Amino acid sequence: MRLTIEQMAKASRAAAMQLARLTSADKNACLRALADGIENGAAKIREANEKDVRAASEAGLGDAKLRRLMLSDTAIRQMAEGLRQVVELPDPVGQITREYTVPNGLTVRRMRCPIGVILMIYEARPNVTIDAFALCFKAGNACILKGGREATESNRVLAEMAQSALSARGIPVEAVTLLTTKDREEIKSLLRLEAYIDLVIPRGGMELIRFVHEHSRIPMVQHFHGVCHIFVDASADLDRAVEVCATAKTSGPATCNAAECLLVHEKIAPLFLPKLAERLARDRVELRGDAQVCKLVPSAKPAGEDDWGREYLDLILACRVVPDIRAAIAHIHRYGSNHTDAILTNDPASMKRFLEEVQSSCTLVNASTRFNDGFQLGLGAEIGISTSKIHAYGPMGLEELTTQRFVVEGGYHTR
Repeated sequence: MRLTIEQMAKASRAAAMQLARLTSADKNACLRALADGIENGAAKIREANEKDVRAASEAGLGDAKLRRLMLSDTAIRQMAEGLRQVVELPDPVGQITREYTVPNGLTVRRMRCPIGVILMIYEARPNVTIDAFALCFKAGNACILKGGREATESNRVLAEMAQSALSARGIPVEAVTLLTTKDREEIKSLLRLEAYIDLVIPRGGMELIRFVHEHSRIPMVQHFHGVCHIFVDASADLDRAVEVCATAKTSGPATCNAAECLLVHEKIAPLFLPKLAERLARDRVELRGDAQVCKLVPSAKPAGEDDWGREYLDLILACRVVPDIRAAIAHIHRYGSNHTDAILTNDPASMKRFLEEVQSSCTLVNASTRFNDGFQLGLGAEIGISTSKIHAYGPMGLEELTTQRFVVEGGYHTR
């Protein structure tokens, strides 16, 4: 008999109470077993993924989303490796982050504890199913996962593998619940179950974020779209800047941390832009620029107003020439999404001003936007990149999937 949405959420709440008491050894053993299961079941995963890709292609899904949907052999190996990296990370549950004694003699500790039940709603990428489960589980949380309809078969196989690893160790399989419903009214019902679900994390396009924001009674951390900028300052090393800017787009054009817009100081634009255009042409990147860019790069297409602040998720890059750092920062404030922004400069004053005035979830100096990533920043797998400032901001790893409570010890104190 099919459980109702509320019954599923209630079962997740019951599982979360048991997960909070699991030892690190139990959690790590389960994650290792799942990593082995993914490697041994690679053929089954590929078969399911091929069905999804074929159906999505026939339905007319765009190339960018198809790339995000595909699970190559490399991607499958990376899922298993990601699990093993999470195993090696310190377990945050029970960590004491602060300890002090107040004047009345009470010992006060701040201790990390699980959030409880986390609902994640996401699109396209089936590897998120494993990343989300691994991080929620290690942090002592149960998770309810609602993947996109385009990845239904892939997500089902991966969730079954996670439940098999749980069951083999006597851990409630409700630690991970996969929803495959396509009924929006059921999703709305789920978003009203604040009695059972503690946090919702939507990860996808603007339409998904708005849907969750409009209908949820549950506190929300949003993984909003990544309109990522790189400002090439007048003092930048131009040859190295060309490679940073090009690969910030080409190494992962369909990722949220790919560069979508370049801002180039007018003093170096005549030298820099032709070099950049030549490099981008090798990877068939379409450059869309303002009038100055089009003058310096005849192959560039004129940019329209809707090209500023746009997340292409494709081999397209917007570019604007700016008179100074002030104009670059003003552009980012107007069109950015608080996701990731970078400056390439050898001027300490420009570096300082950019870091002070661009308050993105990750602000970089002389590094690609592609480094705003849990693996790259030493967090292990990430559940997403939060563009909300409460309660987490930037890549969300294990610590961001816990909260802190007070544990107070006295000597039969009265008040």
